[in-house]
Amino acid sequence: MSRPVIALIADPTSPEGCREYLADAVELLTGTPPVRVDARHFAVGGAGRGERDGDRLRLQVPEEELDFTPDVVVLYEIPPHRRAALAGFQRLLDGHRAVSFHADPAAWRTATEKNLTVRRLARDGVAQMETVVLSGPSPEEAADAFERLGRDTWARPVVGTGGSDTFHVTTHAGLERAAAYYAAHGSDWLLSRDAGNVTADGGRHQFRVFVLGDRVVHAREHLQPSPDTPCNTCQGATPLHIAPGDLPPRLAELAIRATASVGLPFAGVDLAVENGGVVFEVNVHPAFVEGELELVAVPYIQAHLDAMAAPAPSGAPVPLGRGAAGTSGPVGFTQGLVDLPAPGGETGE
Repeated sequence: MSRPVIALIADPTSPEGCREYLADAVELLTGTPPVRVDARHFAVGGAGRGERDGDRLRLQVPEEELDFTPDVVVLYEIPPHRRAALAGFQRLLDGHRAVSFHADPAAWRTATEKNLTVRRLARDGVAQMETVVLSGPSPEEAADAFERLGRDTWARPVVGTGGSDTFHVTTHAGLERAAAYYAAHGSDWLLSRDAGNVTADGGRHQFRVFVLGDRVVHAREHLQPSPDTPCNTCQGATPLHIAPGDLPPRLAELAIRATASVGLPFAGVDLAVENGGVVFEVNVHPAFVEGELELVAVPYIQAHLDAMAAPAPSGAPVPLGRGAAGTSGPVGFTQGLVDLPAPGGETGE
């Protein structure tokens, strides 16, 4: 049996390095490296093209001399601000016989834009801390939200990266600084009640849970010695690996529900055990840390291979998230962005 052709499409401008973990996982499992492609080629305005090749998808990037038909497309490590430009390519993936776990632009948007995440989790009854979405608020509107949330809050942008633009706000002066920061960056933002996720020694802690389908494949606890700093590893938090069976069951269930709520087949869910368990965010492309090649990257790639091999009643492979028939002719990605409907109801990810 021939080895599968796996395309690893990632953004090389990202400093996270997830693509290296995934490339190693592909080689470990298949004995051959993936075909690496710069994701920007398939964004709006990019030179990449896709065309139907029977019931398969043929990908071409002339300037890179790439012309191949993948069995699996791993679309990963796309910074939040670049994701919307790949919506057309995702729709193309969804209409062809190529396994890809990230072919739903609406799910990406729901998880990337945190105001939509808050709305979706609320709709589905997934526990989260009380949150107010602010868009160019007046000083009075921001102050009113701050008071209603108990004067112990966290401010974060609707679309952010790595926690460097997230602030622990406990005073009106701090609130004014946060509001000024977001106004200067033209960003809508969220103000959330503090979860009280403080350790006995005064630091912060939270959990990152990796969900694949309906199961937890790995988890870790993040310990942050500074109580006013986000619990991101890129902000100095120490990750402690946790086997899925050692994770509190209610956190596992909460992470699975949150992932399903936003519509992702794979995600990294940030949550706290305090307050009965609450979700902070659902990450589309969670970053990997040392030790997670075997713990996360390998199971993730293996799931693609399993989906490729699973027979449908017709005998055709069943890619996760497969949609209707795609475009019959060659398709480039120079068209304008399509405005996705709002759902009803971090480098550093």
